[in-house]
Amino acid sequence: MENSGSVPGSRQTNLKKSFDRSLRSLFTACSFEEFRKAFPCFTASEQDRLHQLFAQVVSSLHQDIEEQFESIFVGTQAGEILDTVEELVEEQTLDPLHSKKSNVEETAKKLLEAKKNEVNHLKELLEKKEKQDFSGAENLVNELKNNNLNYLTGYQT
Repeated sequence: MENSGSVPGSRQTNLKKSFDRSLRSLFTACSFEEFRKAFPCFTASEQDRLHQLFAQVVSSLHQDIEEQFESIFVGTQAGEILDTVEELVEEQTLDPLHSKKSNVEETAKKLLEAKKNEVNHLKELLEKKEKQDFSGAENLVNELKNNNLNYLTGYQT
């Protein structure tokens, strides 16, 4: 991400922390109780197994998104750019003769636009991955329902 041996700047660190926090809150939004309420027709053990599968899917999705973020972060050299912006801002604040309007503002606007585009791209990747991962879980739930119905209809005859 950053050059070997260099310490990432606060902007770089803040971006990563913010991404990590938002991702973590996104994937911990559903409690076990809420999950069980979503599947009232299943037994407690079936609900437990479904929740385990759900947790595996969420964990895998979380890891994939983090890897995608890291890949994009490295590929776009966002860390180096943020460190450069931070250095320029520090230099400009230390220079009392520097006017308020400068290339730093223009660079910041371009960087902000690039980051917005990157966030949109990550959102699209997340939505795509959610559709892929949850379609498999949905198929499994439907299969479990069918097996349960088949078992019940076979038991009643």
